[in-house]
Amino acid sequence: MASGFFAILDDIAALMDDVSVTAKIAAKNTAGILGDDLAVNAEKATGFLSSRELPVLWAITKGSFINKIIIVPIALLLNAFFPIAIKVILVLGGFFLAYEGVEKIIEYFFHRQKTGDEVIAETKQDDSDAEKTKVKSAVMTDFILSIEIVIIALGSVLEESLTIQILTVSVIALLATIGVYGIVAIIVRMDDAGYKLIKRSGDKGFFASIGHLLVKSLPIIIRILAVVGTIALILVSGGIFVHNIEFLHHLLPNIATLVKELVFGLLAGLIVVAIVKAVTTIFGSLKKSH
Repeated sequence: MASGFFAILDDIAALMDDVSVTAKIAAKNTAGILGDDLAVNAEKATGFLSSRELPVLWAITKGSFINKIIIVPIALLLNAFFPIAIKVILVLGGFFLAYEGVEKIIEYFFHRQKTGDEVIAETKQDDSDAEKTKVKSAVMTDFILSIEIVIIALGSVLEESLTIQILTVSVIALLATIGVYGIVAIIVRMDDAGYKLIKRSGDKGFFASIGHLLVKSLPIIIRILAVVGTIALILVSGGIFVHNIEFLHHLLPNIATLVKELVFGLLAGLIVVAIVKAVTTIFGSLKKSH
């Protein structure tokens, strides 16, 4: 009986060793998309009142966990029985990411100055529905990025047994969520940590200087993340198109992959923005006519 128990422990230990090796490989392959995921989600998790930052981030994190719980088993099943569906889902997600990125660029360059009444109305909205809207948008974006992470991780262990595939992808999904949102939490609370250092040091000495540095750095980091996050959305979408659409993969072979991804991401985003604008204009006209 004892020997059988220890044999089971040996099997579990051997399995964990195998999973640790495959998880390292999968983590290396997903490092790029994880960096993009961090930039995008850090940008989406900022811009809230200080008292709401952690509750909002926790809401997004819970949404991310739910996303992974949904995506991992579906990805494994689709890979086993209907692998083409994974590419279709990825491409559709790529259009969504491209739309989000291009919309941000258009809004930045072409938005008109808001009137006083609009600012007041927007402020009221921010206190209620806008926060929920931002959380939903962040969770949706996380869903698309999570699909990409899970598919890349799964692609790293296709030759392994089903058990190792399940465990490896689950580990990567868990680490992605904890790692990404843990770092985001540190970023959004930099200013609070800075203020506490200033207060405890009496605004004197080395720790006060560190505190002031943290407070002054946060707005700069947020602006950088806004830019990097937007570029990441477009690059990730372009990467999805280049790697999953055969025609685009072989198109313009002499151009650097990064440039191709940026161009295709921008073009896809512009197309979707134009379609959305046309549809909303048509529906707006129909509502007015009635």
